[in-house]
Amino acid sequence: QVQLVESGGGLVQAGGSLRLSCAAAGRTFSSLSMGWFRQAPGKEREFVAAINWSGGSTYYADSSVKGRFTISRDNTKNTVYLQMSSLKPDDTAVYYCAARGGIRLSSDYSAYHYWGQGTQVTVSS
Repeated sequence: QVQLVESGGGLVQAGGSLRLSCAAAGRTFSSLSMGWFRQAPGKEREFVAAINWSGGSTYYADSSVKGRFTISRDNTKNTVYLQMSSLKPDDTAVYYCAARGGIRLSSDYSAYHYWGQGTQVTVSS
């Protein structure tokens, strides 16, 4: 089992920045590939970014976030981060951290076995 706890969400003005954190416990963190997803009201959960076990490989969603969001991890702290900049109102959503075993990165939410409870990000115009 893996327990994931997100933090760092909040209310920010358009153009601002936030850094989300996800702390993991219960399994060797460095054996996990990690991902961030988000879900806006009335919409399906969508992939944002993923990172492999070492942090040496990353994968981002389409141009809607690429270049503005950066995923990273610190295996000494069992934590994965999502640095978000140039935020837009369309980025408003609940952001979820997810974990999966294996070395492959995936944008498919069904490939992830463990999920956090989510943290709300609201971007005002």
